[in-house]
Amino acid sequence: MSFLQLSNQGALAVITINRPPANAMSYALIVELDGLFDKIANDPDTRVVVIHGEGRFFSAGADIKEFTQVETEKQMHDQTMAVHKIFRKIETFEKPVIAAIHGAALGGGLELAMSCHIRYVASNAKLGLPELNLGLIPGYGGTQRLPSHVGLAKAAEMMFTSESLTGEEAVQWGLANAHFPEEELKASVLQKAQKIAEKSPLALKSAIDLLRLGDTPNLKETLEAEAEHFAACFKTEDAKEGIAAFVEKRKPVFKGK
Repeated sequence: MSFLQLSNQGALAVITINRPPANAMSYALIVELDGLFDKIANDPDTRVVVIHGEGRFFSAGADIKEFTQVETEKQMHDQTMAVHKIFRKIETFEKPVIAAIHGAALGGGLELAMSCHIRYVASNAKLGLPELNLGLIPGYGGTQRLPSHVGLAKAAEMMFTSESLTGEEAVQWGLANAHFPEEELKASVLQKAQKIAEKSPLALKSAIDLLRLGDTPNLKETLEAEAEHFAACFKTEDAKEGIAAFVEKRKPVFKGK
């Protein structure tokens, strides 16, 4: 089953996330995204990629119900590392990648957006990493990418409290580039993307390579550490309680076990 739609608008490749009701980041969706980026990489006519969500959200987070089907810590670690590889492919993609965020980009949805080169948001959007509500941590790069945008203290506050930023606040803190009224977001983003598409693709590739040059060695190590901690949290009783509480729509009771 396909959760993504790819449309070409001149030099722009527009990827639409379409997995109602919340556009949750299932593993199958992320693997499908990987395949689309391989296809776009081989398309000489595409200069810029835009990712946005259909319906009410960009993506409200990972598919938590899917977590209940993961049986071992190793299985979770290996799956997390596979997601890291895909998101890193997006982050280092040779063509500019823009996230157009409306509604909400939470958890895995925000982690996908932070892997894009540029983020434009609706003014009333919500952006956050609420994984600690589940007895987990952000596992798809969030612990490593968020501090580089908003600073260590603000990243700690967002993760520890699970509070979100509005689109306007996200721009103020450096997490997003600009905000627009929701009804103007997509058109505004496509206009920005078209302006970028007019640049030399060779120069754009060089700029992307150089922007990422400083973080490559360290980020590889820190993402591995994040995957290990995420998998370790996943096997705890607290995580089982948090996931069950989420599915059952109740408040979790954590016991530190």
